[in-house]
Amino acid sequence: MLGLIENTDILTILNTTAKLSDLVAIFPTILWDRCQPELCKLCIKISFYCIKLYRTARKNKLSSKILQNVIGLPTIMRIEQLQAFLAVAETGNFGQAAQKCGVTQSTISRQIQSLESDLGLQLFHRTSQAKLTLGGETLFPRARKICLEWQNAIAEIQDLVAGKQPELCIAAIHSICAYYLPPVLQQFCSDYSEVQLRVTALGSDRALKVLRDGLVDIAIVMNNRFLTASQEMVVEVLYNEPIQVLMPANHPLAKYQEVPWEKLVEYPQVVFKDGYGMQRIVQDWFARQGASLKAVMELNTLDAFRGVVRQGKAIALLPQSALIEASKDSSLAIRSIISQTSNSSHSSSNFEANFSREVALVTTRDRLDIPPIKHFCDLVRQMIILQAKSMSSLTLSSLTALAG
Repeated sequence: MLGLIENTDILTILNTTAKLSDLVAIFPTILWDRCQPELCKLCIKISFYCIKLYRTARKNKLSSKILQNVIGLPTIMRIEQLQAFLAVAETGNFGQAAQKCGVTQSTISRQIQSLESDLGLQLFHRTSQAKLTLGGETLFPRARKICLEWQNAIAEIQDLVAGKQPELCIAAIHSICAYYLPPVLQQFCSDYSEVQLRVTALGSDRALKVLRDGLVDIAIVMNNRFLTASQEMVVEVLYNEPIQVLMPANHPLAKYQEVPWEKLVEYPQVVFKDGYGMQRIVQDWFARQGASLKAVMELNTLDAFRGVVRQGKAIALLPQSALIEASKDSSLAIRSIISQTSNSSHSSSNFEANFSREVALVTTRDRLDIPPIKHFCDLVRQMIILQAKSMSSLTLSSLTALAG
């Protein structure tokens, strides 16, 4: 863990800091800046342990080299040291190595001496031409590989910051993929033709999981505050849309222009599979009404919902945007939900009138620094919010007429 604290001379801090309380103030700052914040407390505990061991060892007048072994501090090689080592090895001359690295010869000499001190052995024979010792020959191929990886990493990061990202991965719920996302994708491909888009339709919970795991860059999902509560998550609500009832055109509930909610408990329902936010929102809504949900089947595609509902007496509660295709089908009917209109075993005081879902754009803070990701998020805000507003202004009858 302490090996992650780069560009900080741990032994210098320990030697020059007189009070343990001062060390406690120094270490959290370093660890917070250079490590993951959530590991800060653990790092502080490790620091206390190392400090105590160090103080004990120093009291017994142990050498710096032994102290590192006693308290487990790793040798910290800086990339500049390895670059200086390679330059001397390749040129055979400290002066030429200094010119190659763009530093003074004394700087090269100091970096080599520091590296030799850390490793505990000489790397060069100091003759008219600097030649590698056995230890230097052992280090040379590994140092070259490390420096090459470092150069590649810097180049890739620079490309990333410049917007030269090879691909952009998006996870979105099915209704977003089917209706709202296509115009956004088309515009993004026009703006960033060199970036390959990868879009996956997933349930909300699964989409948020793959975002947390770093498998996608952006998720457009039904908002779940329990899964987006961490500090690194950025959540922007795009729109709310009502939940409505899908049923066969000849279903007994089709006689209502707006279905009394207590009638819903009388019929079997088709719901989304586990891992989809809609399953959770429907189950929670029924629970808040004090009613039981008669779920008889779990599905995961809108085509399947339409096919199953069309064939029998089952109904389905789906968001408005998921019902666009169903509105074109004369064998299906769509109805809104209202409070009960007659006395029943379920009290109308339980009714929660605003039965809707909240759709959000979710990403992580670090990804918003990458130009293609930031641009895609901007397009989502501009285009999907506008489409959602247009959709929300439509009544069921006007939606059906528009679909026809």
